[in-house]
Amino acid sequence: MPINPGAAEFPHRQIAAQLKAQIRRGDWAPGERLPSIPAIAEMFGVAKQTVQRAVDQLRVEGILITKPGSGTYVRGTRRRLNRLSRGRYGGFRGYHTDLAARYRQQLVAVGRSPAPPEVADAFGVPDGTELLCRRHLVRTEDSPVEVGASWFLPADTAGTTLERAEAFGRPLYQEAEEATGRRYATATDTITARQPSREEAETLQIRPDTPVLHLLHVAYDERRRPIEVAQATWPGPVTTLTEEYP
Repeated sequence: MPINPGAAEFPHRQIAAQLKAQIRRGDWAPGERLPSIPAIAEMFGVAKQTVQRAVDQLRVEGILITKPGSGTYVRGTRRRLNRLSRGRYGGFRGYHTDLAARYRQQLVAVGRSPAPPEVADAFGVPDGTELLCRRHLVRTEDSPVEVGASWFLPADTAGTTLERAEAFGRPLYQEAEEATGRRYATATDTITARQPSREEAETLQIRPDTPVLHLLHVAYDERRRPIEVAQATWPGPVTTLTEEYP
C-alpha cells in the first residue's frame, strides 16, 4: 500500500483515505476488528505514530471505534435521525412509536435551572432566569446518542405533571399541551455544528475534538408565544439528519 511522501496530502491522511476505501469496499465489515497499529504501520511502511493519527482521524469521522484493551473496530451503521419540526408536529404524529422502538430515552433530572443564553433569548427573558428544565439522555443498545433538555416557563407549569420527575407514556409535547392548555401550532429548528463541552463529550462518550450537531427547537402556540424550548446534542460523525416533505 504505497504512500507518496511527495504528495500535498499528509501521510496520515493518505492512510486514512486508503483505510476508508477498504472499509467501503467491504474488506472489514461493521463490527470487525482492524489489524493492530504496528501491523498497519508495517503494511504502509510508516511509523506507528502516523498510523495512530490516521486512526484518530477516522474515529473523529465516526468510521472507527476503539475499545480499550480490545482494539479498533469498524463502527456499525450511522444513526439515521428524523427529528425536525414537521416530522414531530405535522402529519406524522405516530413517528414517536418508531423512535421508541429503536432508542431508549432516560429522564435524567427535572427541576428549576438557570436558563442558558440561547434558551433565555427564545423565551425573551434575561440570561440565568430560573426555568423548569427536564433533562434526558437517549441511548441505543450500545451507546448514548443524544443528550438534551426541554425548558418551560414556571408560570405555565406550576402544579402540573411537567414538574414531576417521571417519564410519561406519550410524547412530551402531548403532555405539555394538556398541562398548559396551549396547543403547539408552529416550531422552528436551528441546527449548528460545534465542538462539544467537556460534559457533553463525557456523557456521549466521544473524544473532546469530535464535532457535535446541536439543535435548538422552539415550539410556539397560535399566538406565536413559546411553549417549549428544547435542546438536543448528537455526535456529529455518526448522525445523519434526514427529512422528507412535500
